[in-house]
Amino acid sequence: MSQKSDTPATPEQPTSDSNESEGMIQSGKLAGKSMWSGIWILALPVLLQQMLVASVGLVDKMLGGSLPESIVIPAMDGLSIGSYIGWFISIAMTGLGIGGQALIARAMGANDPSTSHQALGTAIVLAFVWGICVAAGLWFIIEPLCHLVKLDPEAIRFAVEYVHAMAWSMPFCSVMMVGSMCLYGAGETTLPSIIAAGSNIINVAASWLLSGVEIRFGESRIANPSPLDPAIWGVKGIAMGTAIAWVFGSAVVLLVLFRGVKDLSLLPSTLRPNREMSWRIIRIGVPTFFEGISMWMANFFVLRFIGDIATQMGGETEIQQGLQGSHIIAIQWESFSFLPGFAMGTAAGALAGQYLGAGNVRLARKAMLSCTLVAILIMGSLGVIFMLFGETLTRIISDQPSHINTVPQLLFICGATQIFFATTMVVRQGLRGVGDTRWTLIITTISSYGVRLPLAWW
Repeated sequence: MSQKSDTPATPEQPTSDSNESEGMIQSGKLAGKSMWSGIWILALPVLLQQMLVASVGLVDKMLGGSLPESIVIPAMDGLSIGSYIGWFISIAMTGLGIGGQALIARAMGANDPSTSHQALGTAIVLAFVWGICVAAGLWFIIEPLCHLVKLDPEAIRFAVEYVHAMAWSMPFCSVMMVGSMCLYGAGETTLPSIIAAGSNIINVAASWLLSGVEIRFGESRIANPSPLDPAIWGVKGIAMGTAIAWVFGSAVVLLVLFRGVKDLSLLPSTLRPNREMSWRIIRIGVPTFFEGISMWMANFFVLRFIGDIATQMGGETEIQQGLQGSHIIAIQWESFSFLPGFAMGTAAGALAGQYLGAGNVRLARKAMLSCTLVAILIMGSLGVIFMLFGETLTRIISDQPSHINTVPQLLFICGATQIFFATTMVVRQGLRGVGDTRWTLIITTISSYGVRLPLAWW
């Protein structure tokens, strides 16, 4: 683990067991806690939060798969691009969140409340401004991106509807995500998880009602009380439900931050622009942003490859027309396996950052390794499920032949790689949490463009 950081560190002398209290976390929710207690205090709420987020994505795909037969294939292809735009949104906001989280974690570990308050206020202001910029960019870039991956005209229409319906809520999404990550840095993961639970319940209910879709489970049906026509409002309504949930989530996050958690609160005086703190947050966050963009662009090249396959095959059968939808269904299920990796990575980053702030390098390294091993065990087990029950998982979302014939094969491949995913997710997230974002950018870019894309193309 690199020991470079944005803030001065205390001398990096490993602490013996008999003298370990000298290197313990000094403030916040984790003060005085053992390493394993800290891991579970941090990881379990994040795991619950991410399970809810993934469940919302699953419901969105189920709503899309239940659209009228006349539009379900192009709608699912359009939603596949919409999901990648959703991933871009997460990447765009995570950079700022990582900057705020890393600075707050170091300050909390060193019992420096002034720095942690200023980092929080500056991160929230930057988040709102950045959300406006992201919204403007997405509004204009979505259609060219659809042409890049060779969607057919009807699928492009659905993708544009989806993104435009979400764009107006980007500043709220940004505040919610960055505010939650700042709370992670303070060791507070329970409240963001509760907020996410409430937001996700609103998301599911609003998306279902605004889409007008009747959900299908095999032969079973759940009628939608809304009078809206799903052929017109289906995809647009799914996105509007997400936007409404982001507005709610941002309002509650701000309420929590203004009221404060242990040793951290959002003070009105810190909401004025602060050039020095802004630069510190941006300097940490920019490599994370470009790392995410590197992965995102690599995946867009994969979508382009899928479009090329359909074009070269003639795109005449349902299987060829539904390749993008098959891809996103497999990714949706695979996203559930990422949850323990993300939760353990969040715990590793917050703990390692606070231990480094307290001058305990040995426990920072030990926390990173322990979180990695737990993620490997859980994600490897989920991989076995993907490999054995691919068709069953596919039918939960869609019973279209184009999806049934393709998705189980993709899930088998996903399952075989889970152990490696676990390692890279936790280590990267942990390094980001301590502010070491340059190496994660370098490793991700080389592996994506030097290994993944050449092999995928071949």
